[in-house]
Amino acid sequence: MEQATLVRRTVEEQGLTRETRENVVPLARRESALGGSYTPVELSHEELELLAEIATGVTTEVAARHLELSARTLRRRIRNICDVLGVNTPIEAVVWAARRQLI
Repeated sequence: MEQATLVRRTVEEQGLTRETRENVVPLARRESALGGSYTPVELSHEELELLAEIATGVTTEVAARHLELSARTLRRRIRNICDVLGVNTPIEAVVWAARRQLI
């Protein structure tokens, strides 16, 4: 079973609701650990498409070919998405998007 399917099933079991968004998804993120201020974070349609491709479980090289990118560019974009969302791994980013039913 695909990772995205497993993540969606988990989200459904937890009773989380769908947030309706079109191309931009805000996320409140802590600006600094001590300051406590939050700023909105946005993911573009292309970034969500990249997360959806990663959720299928394909390798970086295969995902890059599907998205017509180099593997290095794909890895850099994944790292940037993780940084923006404040997560440590691409799977955590996929879970974030799946919980919001964006992928």
